[in-house]
Amino acid sequence: MHLTPEFLADVLVRQGVLSEAQGLDVKKEARMMPKTLRSARAYGQRSVAYELILRLGFTPQNGHPSLSEHVIAEAVAKEAQLEHVRIDPLKLDADLIESQISRPFARRHRMIPISLDNGVLKVACANPFNLEGIDAFRRIAGRQIELVVASEPEILKALTEFYGLRHSVKKAERDLGGGIDLGNLEQLVRMKNAAEIESSDQHIVNAVEYMLQHAYDSRASDVHIEPKRDDSLIRFRIDGVLHDIQRIPKVVHRAIVSRIKTMSRLDIAEKRRPQDGRVKTLRGDREIELRVSTLPIAFGEKVVMRIFDPDVLVQDLTGLGFYPEELEIFSDFIIRPHGIVLVTGPTGSGKTTTLYSALKTIANQEQNITTIEDPIEMVYEAFNQTAVNPKIGITFGAALRHILRQDPDIIMVGEIRDQETADYAIQAALTGHLVFSTLHTNDAASSISRLADLGVERFLIASTLIGTMAQRLVRRICQHCITERYLTPDEAEALHLSVPAGKRVKIYEGQGCFECRNTGYRGRSGIFEILRIDDKIKELIVEGADAQHIKREAMRLGMKTLRQSALRKLADGVTTFEEVIRVTAL
Repeated sequence: MHLTPEFLADVLVRQGVLSEAQGLDVKKEARMMPKTLRSARAYGQRSVAYELILRLGFTPQNGHPSLSEHVIAEAVAKEAQLEHVRIDPLKLDADLIESQISRPFARRHRMIPISLDNGVLKVACANPFNLEGIDAFRRIAGRQIELVVASEPEILKALTEFYGLRHSVKKAERDLGGGIDLGNLEQLVRMKNAAEIESSDQHIVNAVEYMLQHAYDSRASDVHIEPKRDDSLIRFRIDGVLHDIQRIPKVVHRAIVSRIKTMSRLDIAEKRRPQDGRVKTLRGDREIELRVSTLPIAFGEKVVMRIFDPDVLVQDLTGLGFYPEELEIFSDFIIRPHGIVLVTGPTGSGKTTTLYSALKTIANQEQNITTIEDPIEMVYEAFNQTAVNPKIGITFGAALRHILRQDPDIIMVGEIRDQETADYAIQAALTGHLVFSTLHTNDAASSISRLADLGVERFLIASTLIGTMAQRLVRRICQHCITERYLTPDEAEALHLSVPAGKRVKIYEGQGCFECRNTGYRGRSGIFEILRIDDKIKELIVEGADAQHIKREAMRLGMKTLRQSALRKLADGVTTFEEVIRVTAL
């Protein structure tokens, strides 16, 4: 028995999700569907009933803000008096799935095993009224099963990802001998859709594409492929934390590494030296870039692919986590006609995203915006971007010297690392250019000392520096499972907060749910320490004041520290006590 639109319409009406009139509209629309779509074969490949109902765009009658596949699945679960679950592909056990159910059976009956606990196999199904399929699976499994309900599109997606990757890896392991010649590919690689991948017999190509699709869908920022003694491990970094995805055989690891090297135009034969490359993929109509790094380690070549999604890397400034008054100050920095704006922080603190977003904000056709990067993180049409290459003498300083002859209006220097770069940045600012750059310092005031340590005269720093901003990234509390609690005395002491006797301070944390993969966090937000170089700060710079003296004066004038910014995010329910302690220091 398939989930027909008519059957789902009746369920949704009985469960109060749709009105009688809406249910009749679904049935009317279903009667107009082409016969080919209504065939059993079509139902085996797509979630036709879900597609039809969602396309009609009904507003639910039971208080849900919108009709989604999960609202439909909840109604089906209630009808069957079963639990509704969400399927997290990262939490599924591929070995369990493969050992319990065949791919054709799983697709035909919309079922997938999700856990085995004390001999009881929990099975997610889209149609709990498909008694024939359920009984058949019970006989095949030969054990007690517990049925739960998940949405049909979610089950199909999980089956495609897991059977696809697993199937490709298994076939590759079987077919591979001493190696595989993958040939040559263009640097621009179009990501296929699931149907196209399945129809291909290039198992390694398929495995890599499934892996990348899985990474994109999981919001991963990095993909790690790590050789171990007996096999290899694929891991994704999501919201700053690594998650184990799948183990693969050693022979398949070598072929996957070769495939990735080919895509990124690296030397397949070179396995003793680290290599760096990049590849641009097309996913639908969106370009997503991958920066590829290989590194020989004890048991083979490790590969890390960093994912550069333009929707993430180049955002509006309002999406970075600024409070209104912080955004006002930083916006004032970036609209100045000339001078230097510095963003500071450790690697991975979001500096590049902030600078790209700032450049995007001020970019227009009347300006020449040029960047010097190591490497170019994201190709953006509005910028003229160049990459440093020390092997041929193109350092940050050398590139900046040549760019000054290119009639620039705005210059972004990836990092000020030495006196040459610092001197040219100062010269550019003095000659009417707006310069953005980064430094690796712990706070905003320390950037002034760092420039002085590089040999820049203090009066030049005072006359060119507009402002500096230190930043970090804290994980956001998942809004689907956020809960309130009160700060404990020990936590208040750790934060150096003085809480009056009898007063309770409310804070928030995430319990963990499907949406956040039981971490309690989903996404990240910036925290900022913004130092405006006003007349008083300029005096201190020229006088030779150290970073702590400048910081104290800036705080007296109203500057908020990173810790204070984080505490505000804690009070507002954006992040947790643990994140404040982890990311900031007094």
